Parts: sequence; structure tokens; C-alpha cells
Amino acid sequence: MEESSSNTVNNVARAIATALDWSSTPDARKAAVSYLEYIKTGDIRILVNTSFLLVKKDWPSEIRLHAFKMLQHLVRLRWEELSPTERRNFANLAVDLMSEIADPCEEWALKSQTAALVAEIIRREGLNLWQELLPSLVSLSNKGPIQAELVTMMLRWLPEDITVHNEDLEGDRRRLLLRGLTQSLPEILPLLYTLLERHFGAALSEAGRHQLDIAKQHAATVTATLNAVNAYAEWAPLPDLAKYRIIHGCGFLLSTPDFRLHACEFFKLASPRRRPVDASTSEFDSAMSYIFQILMNISREFLYRSGSGVGTIDESDYEFAEYICESMVSLGSSNLQCIADDSNILSLYLQQMLGFLQHFKLAIHYQSLLFWLGLMRDLMSKQKATAHSAGDASSVCGSESREVEKEKKKILTCVTDDFCGAILDTSFPRMLKREKVLPETALSLGPLELWSDNFEGKGEFSQYRSRLLELIRSVASYKPIVAGAKVSDRIIAIIKNLLLSTVPAQDLAVMESMQLALENVVGAVFDGSNDFSEASSEVRHALSRTFEGLLQQLLSLKWTEPSLVEVLGHYLDAFGPFLKYFPDAVGIVINKLFELLTSLPFSIEDASTLSARHARLQICASFIRIAKAADKSILPHMKGVAETMASLQRGGCLLRGEHNLLGEAFLVMASAAGIQQQREVLAWLLEPLSQQWMQLEWQNKYLSDPLGLVHLCSETQLMWSVFHTVTFFEKALKRSAIKKSNWNLENSSAPGSTPAHPMTSHVSWMLPPLLKLLRAVHSLWSPSISQALPGVLKAAMTMSDVERFSLLGEGNPKVSKGTLAFSDGSQIDMGKEGNGEPNEFDIRNWLKGIRDSGYNVLGLSTTTGDSFFKFLNVQSVAVTLMENIQFMEFRHIKQLVHSVLVPLVKNCPPDVWEVWLEMLLGPLFLHAQQVLSQSWGSLLHEGRAKVPDVHGILAGSDLKVEVMEEKLLRDLTREMCILLSVIASSPLNAGLPSLEQSGHVNRLEMSSLKTLDTFSSSSLVGFLLKHEGLAIPVLHICIEAFTWTDGEAVTKISSFSSALVVLAISTNNVELRGFVSKDLFSAIIQGLALESNAIISADLVGLCREIFIYLRDRDPAPRQVLLSLPNIQTQDFVAFEEALTKTASPKEQKQHMRSLLLLATGNKLKALAAQKSVNVITNVSTRPRSAISAPESKVEEGDVVGLATII
Repeated sequence: MEESSSNTVNNVARAIATALDWSSTPDARKAAVSYLEYIKTGDIRILVNTSFLLVKKDWPSEIRLHAFKMLQHLVRLRWEELSPTERRNFANLAVDLMSEIADPCEEWALKSQTAALVAEIIRREGLNLWQELLPSLVSLSNKGPIQAELVTMMLRWLPEDITVHNEDLEGDRRRLLLRGLTQSLPEILPLLYTLLERHFGAALSEAGRHQLDIAKQHAATVTATLNAVNAYAEWAPLPDLAKYRIIHGCGFLLSTPDFRLHACEFFKLASPRRRPVDASTSEFDSAMSYIFQILMNISREFLYRSGSGVGTIDESDYEFAEYICESMVSLGSSNLQCIADDSNILSLYLQQMLGFLQHFKLAIHYQSLLFWLGLMRDLMSKQKATAHSAGDASSVCGSESREVEKEKKKILTCVTDDFCGAILDTSFPRMLKREKVLPETALSLGPLELWSDNFEGKGEFSQYRSRLLELIRSVASYKPIVAGAKVSDRIIAIIKNLLLSTVPAQDLAVMESMQLALENVVGAVFDGSNDFSEASSEVRHALSRTFEGLLQQLLSLKWTEPSLVEVLGHYLDAFGPFLKYFPDAVGIVINKLFELLTSLPFSIEDASTLSARHARLQICASFIRIAKAADKSILPHMKGVAETMASLQRGGCLLRGEHNLLGEAFLVMASAAGIQQQREVLAWLLEPLSQQWMQLEWQNKYLSDPLGLVHLCSETQLMWSVFHTVTFFEKALKRSAIKKSNWNLENSSAPGSTPAHPMTSHVSWMLPPLLKLLRAVHSLWSPSISQALPGVLKAAMTMSDVERFSLLGEGNPKVSKGTLAFSDGSQIDMGKEGNGEPNEFDIRNWLKGIRDSGYNVLGLSTTTGDSFFKFLNVQSVAVTLMENIQFMEFRHIKQLVHSVLVPLVKNCPPDVWEVWLEMLLGPLFLHAQQVLSQSWGSLLHEGRAKVPDVHGILAGSDLKVEVMEEKLLRDLTREMCILLSVIASSPLNAGLPSLEQSGHVNRLEMSSLKTLDTFSSSSLVGFLLKHEGLAIPVLHICIEAFTWTDGEAVTKISSFSSALVVLAISTNNVELRGFVSKDLFSAIIQGLALESNAIISADLVGLCREIFIYLRDRDPAPRQVLLSLPNIQTQDFVAFEEALTKTASPKEQKQHMRSLLLLATGNKLKALAAQKSVNVITNVSTRPRSAISAPESKVEEGDVVGLATII
């Protein structure tokens, strides 16, 4: 018998060695793994004996480690197979292992696995074993540093593995174990403190005696004990941590270089703890105040040393300061109320947090920035009403509790003008990026560590800068006079320096950065939550004086250098909200902008004037921003702007792109004046365009056949003229949307009516030539046409680099100046006027721009109502959009659906559904179903999607092409599913009843069922199902989408499926009922087998429940589908049906359906299994400390599965 046991042990050892040896042959490794699996699942007593023998010191460490894993596997999965006596003997053997492995020569990994094994056993056995083992573990910890280290490692593993959601620790057993741990805190916490104190003192003593090996053992125990302490810091009652001196011990260790980082981890975990609502509030506040005291003492020492230059500070000190600052941020963000009663301590805390914000080290500054941002955001969001008296917004109103109001007042009192001024002084220079600053400027900033691309793990500069700007905005809202003075003084100082500079254009970074600060300050003061008109006269006068003075300084500048002019234009448009309240300044600003525009050289031939052309475009864009912000203050100046525009145009001093921008600004102005004014402005702007656009000569020459478009692309001036015309149509439609505030002003006689769209009269002449143009563009992809195209045009039809980068998820190339960026990252030079020979890049951008703007014009035109749907020729629209649909690339179909068909479906009146939708949607659905089915089949079965766009992808690696193909496929799939969700949306299906209206299944009368035709005029889904040409491809897409591995698409298609279910239940249509009862039901269950559908699994189970509940008695298919599942048992199905009859609760019925589906499929429905998510509560952070990560969202205490809610 012993010989047999010995053979087994040797065989297992050899198998482990073979499985871990990569020099073994594949067959040998496979056989070894198979044998080990046989041992793990075979006789449990052989497994126990073999594993305990293999963890002995006689074996190599890799075999011992694997044996420990086998023991842990047994405890987790086969523990119940042992008898109570065997389990108790097993536990004793494991504890004995802790004594045996307490050897200086043993590897840390083996010690850790031993401790983890004992913790696993305690989790399985529960409270009784834990209480029985505790004395022996305490005794073991007293034997020496290594034994103490093992005990603390076990104590560290035990609570972490509990607070991590564990499927093996559900229910009463988990609750009992947690209760046992909590009840044992009076023994555990003093033990941990004693071990900290004992072994820290011993480590110092042994180091003093130069017994370094022994000192290291004691130090390792201190580290292990701190790790254990940190495992309790998140959940053990804070008063207990104070009572048993854990807080004191960790606070003391903050002063020790060797242990301060681990000790700081404790404070990081304890600082965000939330104040309880029970009677222990005062004890909690006392403990938290003690933490404040400890961390503030450490902070004071660091800030003094760092600021005064006393003593040396190395990088480890700065890293430690970042840890401390992080904990201070948590304290202030969660528990500032604990020190709010003591104004001295509160003020000192805020002063230290300001010191961290002002620190030259970016990492430390960034941590504090998060605190100040959160504090100001919280204080300002709670402020329901504000008062500007004394130049601030510090009065407190609202419905908060009296206590919260009181605490907020105390905090606001401490955030003085000096504090706010210092925050702004700190924030302004940090708006700069290191790479953009000249060496001389960087030298003047001293040691200040600016953001740099060389810093790792800090996200994007734009994210950091947006946080700075939000802080600036909050401070300006709270202390407007302080913010106004600070930003004005700094800008004036910068201007003076630039005026003294010999090359001011080379040192613009500082000036550019302050423009954003000015924009946010002006926005907060004049256009933020504070109503400037309600401020006191003293405040209004002070702010007026400050900003008028700054504006005068800017207006007096005589810059002509394009880069300087561009920056100055941005500064002027930043004053937009100010101009809303000070209309007298509007005319001066407008005149200055025109002065800047005319000061720049006007030329489309000279490439050297590119920067000037870009600056001119930016100045024109400033008119738009000012028009939007200044609102009605700009109305008196509309005539003057119009006259100046006309004068510049007559003199040939206004390019088309510039005219479009100024025209857009004019439309913004008109929208503030009312609908009649909008109509007049549109007529004024569009009439000159209509005369050229409607001419048949150019349409016949360039748009009558596809090759005419080739000739158009060779005449660059006309080509870009057409582009600017189409883009202006798009802007006119976007900017002429009716403001509801203007409705009653213009329609007082019929207050309930909606006024006619201002663009109604223009759609009829705009769209016919545009449809011809788009039809010509679409035809280029037809094989018969594309073969005859010149090489430059063929090359232009391929994807741009930007589009490919976007598909690959890579960073886009830098956007060129003067470009218009589209949603896919594409760019078009808006200043392009048409000079020089056409090239591939220009033609590609032109085609892209015509398609994007042209589609948008069509989509926006659907909002004009009858002028589109009643008077436009549907045949010409259908031919334009669908004639070459089979040759379109996926990216173009997606764009067509998104920009044209979705808005068309949303806005199409029910009385013309028959005319419009069948003709437009029929070809689309048919083609989309075919290509999506083919491409998804290829992706799922061959590993590569087959999309037509591959011909437009320039040469690249096969892997990159495959990634792009899959992205294109998923994009089109999602867009088609979005279209179906729009078709199923409530506004378009007002006639669909809710299932609650239909009543419970037992009360649903067959006589109440209606025909499908009944719903065809009040439900778009009903209309679609009535038309076979629309219904068949759509139903195929609906079924197949559940098997495509795209959860986002399924999320969209589920709403359409829901409408199908409702119609199947509410109508007597046999074909629809059969489809839903069998095909759709089966497809949904198939969809639940995909983990990608976990996000929508609850809705899918709900659909299954509705199909079965409402249709099982009208069609045999629902029962047949469930009974066909692989693991279904008749008794389980009978019990399921009985359970359904006992409850009318949809929620309970869904739960029964979910349980049956899991049972009947052998838990193979991954979408449902994925719902058992792991809720991790990490006690020891693994975040790299060199990185700065911005915690965008924090989990509140109430959202965490905490021990207090379980015990």
C-alpha cells in the first residue's frame, strides 16, 4: 500500500515537472495535464495524501507550489466530500504546515500559498473553526518574526477574499464568517498593533547591532502586518481602528522611510470612509479628526521643507508626498465635515491643500487639483441662489438640511478672496504645455513642472486642461471680481511683454493659453449660473470697469501678423457674453474684427499666404461665436454688418469660404430676431446662390452623366464653388431651426400651431441639382463607370489616412489649419477656393465633403415638412440614393442611413408612408440583409469580414486590413439596427397598445384581436410588416442580429423585436405569430448564448417571458422551443409553468424564465452567466504611483457591497 502511495506521489511529481517544462513535447505535456486532472477529480483521499506529501521540503519549489494549488482546489470545490473529522484533521495539518514552512530559507511564494490555504479552509468551515484556530494562530505569531509574518499573511488574505465577491461564499455561511471576523476584531486588531510595535522595535534594535539578516526578517513582518492592516482598513469600524491604536501605529510609521509607503496605503483606504448614520457618528468624527491631524502634520513638514529649501528632498520624498496628498484629497472630499466646527483646523487644512496645488511638482499639484475641483463644484452646485454683494457669491440658499448648510457656510467662509486669487494665479501658468513654450519663457517659470508629452500615464493634456478650466470657472462664479481682476491683470502684463518683444509671434503660447482662461472667466461671470443682471450695482460697476479696461487694451493693438491677428480675434470673441450686457461695446468689437480681416493679405494664388487665409477664416468664425453669445445685443448692428459684407464682396475681397462663415453668423443673428427676420436674411443670402445653382447649363454639362463629374473635378475653381454652395445650404438649414421662444411672438393668433420652417421656400430649388450631383458621385463606384475613370480620380476614391487611422483606433494625424473636421476624423480645407491643378488629396476631400454635406442637406430638409414630402419628386430621390446601393461601400451606406434615412423616417408624415418609405427602404433593406449576412458569416466562420470597402483601403498589413473590415461591418450593422429602433420608436408607433392594456394572458379575449391592417396607419412597424418587400429582409436582419457578436447592435434591435412581439400578441396574424413564437423566440435564446449580449440580457429575458406568457396558448411553438433545449427535463418544465401561474408579477415571471433558460441549457447561456459580475473591493492598491490617473467617478460607500449590509 505504501509502495502504491509512493508511486502515485512520484508520478504526480513527474507530471507536474513535465507540464511546467516547456522543453517537453506537446504530447508529453498534454498527457501530464490529463493525468493531473485525473488525480484532481479522482479519489479525494489520494488527492489529499499526495498533495500533503508534495508540499514537503523534499521536493523542488515549483512542484510544492503546484501541490498547494491542488490543495486549494480541493478545499474550494470538493470540501464537502470529506467527513467532518477529515476536514478538521485537514485544517490541523494546514496550520502545522505554517509552523513547518516558517524558515528563513523558504521562498515567499510558498509562505504566501500556505497562508492562502489556511484562509481558504476557514472560509469553507466558517465561524466555529475560525474561533477555534485563533488562539493557536496568536500563539504561533509569538514564536518569531517568520511565524508572525505567516500569521499576518493569513489575516491579510482572509478579509480580502471575503470582500471580493465570491460565488463560493454566498448566503448564511458567508454572513456567519463575516460576523465571526467582526466579532474577532477586538482580538485581531490588538494583535496586529502588537506585531507592528514589537517587530518595528526589533528591526531597529537588530539593525543597530548590525544583525542585518534578522533585522530584515522583522522588517518583512512589519510589511506583512501593514498589508494585513490595510485589508481591514476599508471595512472595520473606524472607531475600532482608533481604539486599538491601528491609526496611531500607521501614523507613527509615516515617519519611517522604509515603511511609510505601506503605512500611507492605510490612510488612503481609511480616508474616504463615509460617516455612519447611527449613534457612532461622534466616535467616527473623532477618529477621522485624528487622521486629519496625522496627515496634516506630515503635510506641514513636507511643505515647509519643500518651500524653504531646508534639508534635501529626493524623488522618493516627492513620491511619498504624492501619496499623502492623495489621502488628504480623499479626506477633504469625503469627511471635511469632521473638522468644519474648528475654523482654525479647517483653514489650516485648506492652506495645506493650496500649498499642494501650488507645488512645482506636477504629480502633487494634480492630486490637489482634484480636491479643489471637487470642493468648488460641490459648493457651487449646492448654491441655489447667489448674491453678489461684496463681490462674491457666498450667500447660501436652498433646501439642504440645516446641518449641511451650516457646514457649507463654514467652508465658504474659509475660502477667502486670497485663496481664490492664489488658485487662479496657480492655474494660469499651468495652462501651458512644455512643448509649446520657448526656452526663455520656460526659464522665467523657474522649476515649475509643466505638462509634457514625456510624462506617462496622465491621459491627454486636453483632459488636464479642461479640469483647470473648470476650476477657473468655478472660482470665477464664486468670486467674480477677484477672477476678473486676476485674468485682466495677467493678460495686460502678457500684452506688454509681447509689445516689447522683437519677435512676438514666436512667443504666443502664453497669450494663447490665457485666451481660454478669459473665455471661461467671462462665461462664468456673464453667462453662468449667476444672473449678472441681478447683481448689486457696485458689483456690476466693478466688473464693467475691469472688463472694459481689458477690452480697450485689446482694441488698441495694431497687430497685422496672421498668428497675432488670429489670437486677437479669439480674445475678442471671448467677450461675447460680456457684450450681451454691454451692447454699447458691440459695434466697436465688430469694427475691430472687420479691421483685422481687411488687414490680412487677400490671395488665393500665393501659397505663402496660407497662414493669412487661415487667420481670415478664424476672424470670420469669431463673428459666429459673438453672434451666439451676444444674443439680441447684436441686432442693431445687422445692417452695418450686411453693408460691410456687401462692400467687401463687391470689391472682390471676400473669399467664398469667408462669405459662408459671415453668412452663418448673420443667420445666428437673425435667429435672435425672430422667424420673419430669418426669412429675410435667408432670402438675401440664398438669392445670389440660387441664380447660379439653378442654371441648367452647368447641370447639363457636369451632372447629366457620370463622366461629366470627371470634367467638373478638372475645373478646380468651379469644383470648390459647388462645394461651398452645398456646405452653405447645410449651414442655412442648421442655423434656421425655429426657436420655440419665437413661436408665440410670430403666431399669436394660433398659439398651438407650429410656424412654417424658414427654409420651406428654398428647398424646392436647392434639392433637384443636389440630387443630380449626389447621383453622379454615387455612380463613380459602379464598375462600368469606375473602370473608365482617370487614375487620379480612382486614387481619390480610396480611403484617406485619417479614415484608416479612425477605423484602427489610432491617433489621427495633426489637423491642418483651416480644416473642417468630420465625425470620422476627416478634414476638409474650408479655405479652399480652387487654384492649381487638381490632385488626389483635393478630389478625395471634395468627394467626402459633397457626400457629407449633401447627405446632411437632405436629412435636414426633411424637417421642412410638406415642401420636402409633398412637393419633391420621390422618384428622383429614390434613384439618387438607391440606384447604385449595391456598389456602395459600407462606410457610405452607414453615412447614408445615419444622415438621410434616419431623419427621413422620423419626419415622414404617416399619410405619405406609402409613397416614400417603400420606395426608399425596400432596396436598402434587401441589400443590407444580403451583405450583412454574407459578411458576418465570413467573419464568424472564416475569421475575416468581407466588405466592399477593402477595395478602397490602401495597401497595409493584413492584420490592419482585417481590423478595418470588422470595424466597417460593425458600424454598418449598428446603424441599420439604429434605423430599425427608430422605426420601432414610440412617436412612430402611437397606435401600439401596451401589454398591460391587453391584460393578463388569462383574460385576453380572442375577440379583442385586430388585423395587422388596423395598425398600418398608426404604427410604422405595422406598416412595414404589411409590405412584404420591406418585411422579409427586415425580419431576416432581426433574427440574424441576435447571432452576430455585437451587443450594441442587439441593444438597438431589441426594441424593434419588442414591437414585433406586441403586434404578434395584439393581432390575429398567423404568420407573424408563428414567426415570433418560433423564429424570434429561438433567435433570442441563441443570442443569450453570446457573452457580448450580457448588457441587454435582462431585456432579452423579458422578451422571452412575453412571448411565452402571451402566446403559449395560441401557438404550440413557445413550448416546443423550450422543450427542445438540450438539458430540459419534463419535471423542470412542468414546475416552471406551475410557478408562472402562481404569480402575476412580470419581475418574478422574468426570474422564472431566466432560471429555466439556464437550467435547460446547462448554464451555457453566457449572457446570463456574465451577469454574475465580480464586485472587487481592492484593499491593496496596485496603481503605479508614477502615473497620474484622473478618477472620473468614485464609488460611494452606499454603492459598495460592504460588510455592514451583510452582517
